Amino acid sequence: MALRCVYTDLDGTLLGRRASLFHDADGAFTMLPARALEACHRAAVEVVIKSGRRKAQVMEDARLMGQTSYIYEVGSALVIDGEETWLTGDIQPREGHTIFDHIRDTGAPDLLLQRYRGTLEYHAPWHVDREVSHLMRGEVDALEADRLLEESGHGDLRLVDNGTISVRETGLRLSGPPHCYHLIPRAASKARAVSVHQRARGYAPEECIGVGDSREDLDVAASVGRFFLVGNAVRRDPDIRAEVARRPNVEITDGRNGEGFYEAVVRSLAEER
Repeated sequence: MALRCVYTDLDGTLLGRRASLFHDADGAFTMLPARALEACHRAAVEVVIKSGRRKAQVMEDARLMGQTSYIYEVGSALVIDGEETWLTGDIQPREGHTIFDHIRDTGAPDLLLQRYRGTLEYHAPWHVDREVSHLMRGEVDALEADRLLEESGHGDLRLVDNGTISVRETGLRLSGPPHCYHLIPRAASKARAVSVHQRARGYAPEECIGVGDSREDLDVAASVGRFFLVGNAVRRDPDIRAEVARRPNVEITDGRNGEGFYEAVVRSLAEER
């Protein structure tokens, strides 16, 4: 079946060192991610970026790539051809009060920061000016954090592990690499946003592939015919292989970051012939 859409994460996937489209994981110049985007354009394959980033950042990256659909703040919202849809369930923004404000007012962020003092902190400076998610970094068990939220009356929220970040981004003393976490409404996810976009465009799951580098990205595998986990994800989080083994349509690329994205796109286009 012909490929019609690629859903890709940004940081750690399409983008290389210092979040550059034109640098690989080590900082060397590369054209491979751009060539993969060109291959999609020539094959009339839509590329949808999905990210934990703020709307303004994701919108600008989508514009630079010539794409009109994008998913931001870990699937909290989807934009298609300028039309925005909130995917946050019963928690909706209202005049003068964002979803971010609502989550802050519940006390859930303070609960987590106090419970995991010394291993969790806000992901400064990227935690400001957000519409939905409270962005944190550190090293915690997200499932344990979810149980804490549930037991404390915050069952409509969840803490999402969105992958590893550089050790240079935090002063916390951790036993392993720091992770990036998003506190978001439980109804929101990248996988759900992908499914909503597919229905809007009329794509069948088997006509789509996903590419990513985190456990949250892996959940998208259930919404697409084929999912590619870029090589750097395994290098930073070897235990993620156990998750991959449980998902028959997931492959690990040899390439890291944008080179892995290139590999996923070229392999998918070549094998459809």
